[in-house]
Amino acid sequence: MIAVIQFPGSNDDRDMLFAMKTILGAEASLIWHQETVLPAKTEIVLLPGGFSYGDYLRCGAMARFSPVMGAVQRFADAGGFVLGTCNGFQVLCESGLLPGILLRNRKLHFLCQNTAVRVERSDTIFTSRTKPGEVLWIPIKHGEGAYYADTKQMQRLEDNGQILLRYCDAEGSVTEDANPNGSLHNIAGIVNERGNVFGLMPHPEHAVEEGIGGTDGLKILGSLLDAALARRKA
Repeated sequence: MIAVIQFPGSNDDRDMLFAMKTILGAEASLIWHQETVLPAKTEIVLLPGGFSYGDYLRCGAMARFSPVMGAVQRFADAGGFVLGTCNGFQVLCESGLLPGILLRNRKLHFLCQNTAVRVERSDTIFTSRTKPGEVLWIPIKHGEGAYYADTKQMQRLEDNGQILLRYCDAEGSVTEDANPNGSLHNIAGIVNERGNVFGLMPHPEHAVEEGIGGTDGLKILGSLLDAALARRKA
């Protein structure tokens, strides 16, 4: 079962539910932020995009204190699969489940556009349906999406292969011009050292149908579902 966490201000929770339940055919439910435990059969936790708590203070800074985040922390510590998109990525960083932080976009403008990202690794539970170097087109919509970490942490991310997605041009070249928000090293998504928690600024749930922007998002969401099904059979 997939738990899609709902915070006050979430606005992509039902889009994520639609992608997982209607498009991919998985069992999924919305879980309100005041819950202190996850459903017993939870296999995947999804933290959706939006504006949790109105983005007061910093994006994700208040959501990290929601009662449900204690359950998410325990789930992740036990090896459970966790994916955070956009605001969900911000919440994961604020809660310490992922390193670094998301800062205001370099030009201080809210961005809403289709964006190319290059897959750096396909040997993870979040990217198994992709190929290394493959370019995916996935929308972004954020005002605070510039990933930042100190020099030591950035080196650790690079050395450990924790950067799974980088902003790129249509040909897959990682350039400054292709970086929409000023993220260090063109980072669009990272995974934790253990490999079970992934955060990304692009919205894969908005790229699941050919008629409205393509289906590249399914390569990420489908990879995660494949991993959960494989674990269930193991």
